[in-house]
Amino acid sequence: MANFHTQTSIEQITSFESSFSTLEDPRRTTKGHYLYPLQEILLLTISAVLCGFKDWTTIETFGENKLDWLRTFYPYKDGIPSHDVLGKLFKRLNPDEFAKCFTNWINEISDLTEGEVIAIDGKTICGSGDSSVSKSAIHVVSAYASQNRLCLGQKATDKKSNEITAIPKLLDLLTIKGCVVTIDAMGCQTDIADKIIKAEADYVLAVKGNQKELFSQVKKMFSLNKSPNSDSFTDVGHGRIETRTCDAIDDLTFMDDQEPWRNLRSVVKVTSERYIKKSEKTTRDERYYISSLPANANRLNQIIRQHWSIENNLHWNLDVIFKEDQSLKKKDNSALNFNIVNKVALAILEKDNSTKLSKPRKMAKAALNDKYRSQLLKC
Repeated sequence: MANFHTQTSIEQITSFESSFSTLEDPRRTTKGHYLYPLQEILLLTISAVLCGFKDWTTIETFGENKLDWLRTFYPYKDGIPSHDVLGKLFKRLNPDEFAKCFTNWINEISDLTEGEVIAIDGKTICGSGDSSVSKSAIHVVSAYASQNRLCLGQKATDKKSNEITAIPKLLDLLTIKGCVVTIDAMGCQTDIADKIIKAEADYVLAVKGNQKELFSQVKKMFSLNKSPNSDSFTDVGHGRIETRTCDAIDDLTFMDDQEPWRNLRSVVKVTSERYIKKSEKTTRDERYYISSLPANANRLNQIIRQHWSIENNLHWNLDVIFKEDQSLKKKDNSALNFNIVNKVALAILEKDNSTKLSKPRKMAKAALNDKYRSQLLKC
C-alpha cells in the first residue's frame, strides 16, 4: 500500500492503517482495473459513519463534500466512489478477515486491566434477513470489555442456537489473560470453561435449564447450606427500585458431577427484587451461576452486574444511535461488514475524552468540524 499522506496524517491513523493493512481486497481476484483503493474506501466509510451517515448514498454525499479533508490522508486521485461501488465492495469483503483486523486494531488502542470483566453475548441484526431468498437474519456473538467500554471482537452465526460453537472460536481470537469472562446460560459448557481457564482467565457462567443436572445441583447447594457470604445492592431509577442480593458458596462437598467443570470454586445465587412505582408491584426472581473465582459475594455481585454492560452499552448503542436494526443491507456480507464499521466508530467515540458531549452530539460535531473529526481518528 503506497504511503501518500502527510506526516501529520500518518500520526493520526497509523494504528488503524497497520491493523487493517492485511485485509484482502476482493476486487484483486477480478479481471480489470479498479479506481478506488481499499484504504481510501475504509477511511471514507468510517469517517462518514462517525458523522452519523448510515447508508451508501449519504456516505457518498459526505465524501463529495469532504474530499479536500479526506485528501489530507490519501490522494483520492479519482475522487469519491459511488454508492454502488461502496455497496458492491462491502458485500464482497470477507467478514471473518475484517473482524480479525478489527480485533487487532482494538488490541492496539486498548489496555485491559487485571480482573476486567469480558462479557460475551449475542445480538441478531434484525434487518439483515431476506425472506425472498430464505436468508436468515445474522446473529453476531461479541466480546465486550466492561471497564474499557470496547467491543474486543466478534463471531457471526446464522442462528442464536449456534452461539455454542461460535463462542470458542471467538475466545481463540481474544487475549483475556487475567480477565473474568461472563457468559449467559447458552455458553455454560464444559469445553468453554476449559478454554477460558487455559487462557489464564476466570469465568462466571449463568446456569439454567439447558444444563438440567448442573442447575439442580447448584440449587441443591443453596437448599443445604446457608451462604456464609452475602452482598446486597440497591439501584433506584427509571421508576423502579431494585435490590440485588448475591449469595456465594465455596464448600462444594455435597455437589455431584462437579469434576467436568475445570477450576470450579464457587456457586452463586443472585436474588432480584424489583418494585415498580407506577404499578406498585414487586417481582422477585433468582438466577444461578458457577465460577472459578472465590466465593466473594461483593465481587461476584459486581461482576454479574457488569455483564449487562454489553447489552446496555454495546447493543443499545448499535440499535439506538447507529440504527442497526433499521438498516436494509441484506446482500451477501453487507450487514455483517457494516456491523464492524459501526463498532469501529463506536470504539472511536468511546475513546474520545476531549469532551463530555453525548455520542449523538459528538457525531454532529464531527460532521461539522474537520479539526474534531481528525482528532477522533487519532485514537
